[in-house]
Amino acid sequence: LGRMKPVIVVHGGAGRIFKEREEGCRAGVVRAALRGYGVLKQGGTAVDAVEEAVQSMEDDPHFNAGCGSVLNEKGEVEMDAIIMDGKKLDSGAVSAVKCIANPIKLARLVMEKTKHMLLTDRGAHLFAQTMGIPEIPGEKLITERSRERWKKNLEPDSNPEEFQKDLGTVGAVAIDSEGNVACATSTGGLSNKLIGRVGDTACIGSGGYADNHSGATSTTGHGESIMKVVLARLILYHMEQGMSPEVAADTALDYMKTRVGGLGGVIVVNKAGEWAARFSTKQMSWATVKDDELHYGIYAGERHVKSVEEALASESEGF
Repeated sequence: LGRMKPVIVVHGGAGRIFKEREEGCRAGVVRAALRGYGVLKQGGTAVDAVEEAVQSMEDDPHFNAGCGSVLNEKGEVEMDAIIMDGKKLDSGAVSAVKCIANPIKLARLVMEKTKHMLLTDRGAHLFAQTMGIPEIPGEKLITERSRERWKKNLEPDSNPEEFQKDLGTVGAVAIDSEGNVACATSTGGLSNKLIGRVGDTACIGSGGYADNHSGATSTTGHGESIMKVVLARLILYHMEQGMSPEVAADTALDYMKTRVGGLGGVIVVNKAGEWAARFSTKQMSWATVKDDELHYGIYAGERHVKSVEEALASESEGF
């Protein structure tokens, strides 16, 4: 068996990232990519790596997933997550879950411990209890910023759509040394959404898709638009037709924009280990590691490059 060079790509959400949050977002995606790559370097699977990377961002209050998730109309956190293994197309997802720190862990348990692919709300909650996942008070997930935004959106003349440009789903894709691919995506959804609203993240083929025969992708952006075009699967379809990850991503994002007026961003890795991070929004925080080299950025055309060694050193100094 030819050994693949492992690759990980992560995103911290497409939209607009406010100036004062830029550094935190950059540091957060870099940390997640380094963690995921660490798993791959030690011979871990692509599934292990994407779970690790996404968990790192769920725990980081800069991102709209896990701690830091936006609030629904009633001021609560309801989260969605998905994970998929490209080997046999196994997938697990949860939607509208509350009071757990890492929905991505629960999604993986759905994939591995049940015959199902998606558990929602109360059922997901019961399953989490069965699996011994600690429950945490909902307030623990709520940041000052999420509450501020929720209040603003409640004002009679507010336009929640304005705020929703700052979307911030988190995700990761990877290929391991065995050539297996995986994806993971996690989100708090839209600010001031209706109770029980589930977006693209928990939906296979929309929020993410992974297939060893073509590659893996994780998406971010306007969930309803992503669902209309089944964005993740559409990108892989284009790669199956022979497009490079970058062209496939751009073609699919362009279609979503012209057909339904939706903006978003995607990360992609194909079965050969070629990757892309593309977006039609103003910004998307992303990072990737391949060949012990870290690349990352937020703005279109922005790309910083560091050796992993150098990045890990500045990481331990606290970035």
